[in-house]
Amino acid sequence: MKKTLITLAILSTTAAAHADEGMWMPQQLPQVAKQLKAAGLKLDPATLTKLTEFPMGAIVSLGGCSASFVSPQGLVATNHHCVYNSVAHNSTKDNDLLANGFLAKTFADEVPAAPGSRIFVTKDVSNVSDKVISADVAKLTGKKRSDAIEKNQKSIVAECEKDAGHRCTVSAYYGGLEFYLIKQLEIRDVRLVHAPPAGVGKFGGDTDNWMWPRHTGDYGFYRAYVSKDGKAADFSKDNVPYVPKLSLKLAKEGVKEGDFVMVLGYPGRTNRHRLPSEVSYTFDWNYPAFVKASGENLAIIARETAGNEDTRLKYAGQVAGTNNYYKNRQGMLDSYAGSDFLARKTKEHDELKAWVNATPARKAEFAGDIERVEKLIAERDADNKRDFFLGYAQPRLLSTARSLYRLANETLKPDAERKAGYQVRDLPRFKASVAATERNYDEKVDKALVLNSLSKYAALPQAQRRAAFDAAFGIKDGMTQAELVAAIDTLYAGSKLGDKTERAAWLERKPADFQASNDSFVKAAVALYEPGLKLEAEEEELGGNIQQAYANYMKAKIAYMKSKGQAVYPDANSTLRVTFGRIAARDHGADGTTWTAFTTVNGVAAKATGKGDFNAPAAQLAAIKAKDFGKYADAKLKSVPVDYLATLDITGGNSGSAALNAKGEFIGLAFDGTLDSIISDWDYNKANTRSIQVDLRYMLWNMKHIDKAHNLLKEMGAE
Repeated sequence: MKKTLITLAILSTTAAAHADEGMWMPQQLPQVAKQLKAAGLKLDPATLTKLTEFPMGAIVSLGGCSASFVSPQGLVATNHHCVYNSVAHNSTKDNDLLANGFLAKTFADEVPAAPGSRIFVTKDVSNVSDKVISADVAKLTGKKRSDAIEKNQKSIVAECEKDAGHRCTVSAYYGGLEFYLIKQLEIRDVRLVHAPPAGVGKFGGDTDNWMWPRHTGDYGFYRAYVSKDGKAADFSKDNVPYVPKLSLKLAKEGVKEGDFVMVLGYPGRTNRHRLPSEVSYTFDWNYPAFVKASGENLAIIARETAGNEDTRLKYAGQVAGTNNYYKNRQGMLDSYAGSDFLARKTKEHDELKAWVNATPARKAEFAGDIERVEKLIAERDADNKRDFFLGYAQPRLLSTARSLYRLANETLKPDAERKAGYQVRDLPRFKASVAATERNYDEKVDKALVLNSLSKYAALPQAQRRAAFDAAFGIKDGMTQAELVAAIDTLYAGSKLGDKTERAAWLERKPADFQASNDSFVKAAVALYEPGLKLEAEEEELGGNIQQAYANYMKAKIAYMKSKGQAVYPDANSTLRVTFGRIAARDHGADGTTWTAFTTVNGVAAKATGKGDFNAPAAQLAAIKAKDFGKYADAKLKSVPVDYLATLDITGGNSGSAALNAKGEFIGLAFDGTLDSIISDWDYNKANTRSIQVDLRYMLWNMKHIDKAHNLLKEMGAE
């Protein structure tokens, strides 16, 4: 691969980067080889750049979580909370798999994961910046630029996906400064194999989420299936387990404090290169608004599902996800309050501008775009603020109807001309999403959620509302709550989209069928279509201008940081990354006490109350009391380790990432961070940042002594 700005940004400057900081692209690792070796890696760092070799070839994405192959028969290890929706999807009030756990003793006992579940195996990563931003595209601005970039991306993806069974994406780095093509095998037949009871996999629940000490067995297993000829295929009883080129080996020796550890996975999003204005908007308005809305929605779901176990299970996945982000954002706000983060960010930005303006050449190249991007970002953030409540106020089935109508219109075009998200390649997941509604939607709950947000939206001045949406809902100034309730009741009563057969039928209908329909949600979708396209065009005009200016701003920042001898790694963007550090305690935890590096099952017994978040299984508590630890007890701890802290730089999306030792052996799964350090998504703090991993020994102990998962232990080489 040619030397790009990303690689050049760290050449000869790596000494300035902390070993614990950075979500490195695999191809960058030779440039930080000395750091890796100094930290304790026993492998050749160059091996980590080979995506189909050991150990990178075993690392997979679930499209929102990370995971890894841990057997030659396609067994995939990830977090319990990453398989949670699949467990909930297969649960009923008479067979609550969330509470009781699930174990397939044979392949035949394995059940389909939630609709739309995927396992993505990365095969290749290549720089396509010159193909996305060609010489012709570089001359364009606004929507024309956005459209040209999208056209080039779709063309690159289409060519890549001629290799059947693969999913290709073009991801942007450094705010659109560079683009990389990611080619992945897309495994569509995913089955649930094992998940411990919630009293293990979710022990501590929302009470302990983002906290330490932690005693959560956050692990679960899927299996990848393919056709008999080894090709990616939809679910079929005739499919066979996928045989990966390689799988991770379980470590024979337990880890200890001070040991080297690395995590390989797909971190979702970090924001360390953001502008000061973006920091201010996020922490002063957006996150507080999100926390308030999330808290209200959680309370509404709890109220509306009380006494109805089936409905509670339908919303279990949404509740878990919302709770996670609710506590995450509140933790960030608590860390931000009283900090000097914005002041430091502003100072750094001012120093960058001073450096740019110090020479005529740099001023000519960068100054205009830095000023421009600040204005454009302010415009975008103002638009997002205006539409905040509108985003929560749309009924679930109206959103479905709008997507279905858009699909019907896009289907009339040649595939290459369709909007991204509505091409042939997108149809399987689109259909799966429509099907999944059956097990994650309830009209009574949805109506209550919509009423709460719609009341806030309707109370806004008319100038801050969207006229088309008002017309579709009958929103008028001064509406009473009773009038809003009546309008919502009428809208829901006039639709049959709640019926799965009716919903699925719309996948095959033409635009004329939508236009002739009297279904209330479909009629609203048709009415909102043209205004929606107009709004989309305005967003793309703004987006094209932002991409152009932001890319040049990032080019300036990379050059500036390099001039100071500082390393630059790209913000996380859901692509494959490597982060490394060590297992470490923390002298001054958030509660003012010293945090030990490990927790043990003794803490499970101490916390167990038999109800709520701390309802550990009776069989587990009995084994702990009897000290039935087998070979999984740590000699120093004199107990089975549960979770451990490490100085790893991770974020959302890293959930389920394989934690590996210095030899590349599997030692557990990353699943969380600590509440006072999650602001590292924006502002990395070396002293505070700690990731939380479930220890392999706890996983194996539970599987052997509690769940009797001997078939899986044997498959993974643990028995």
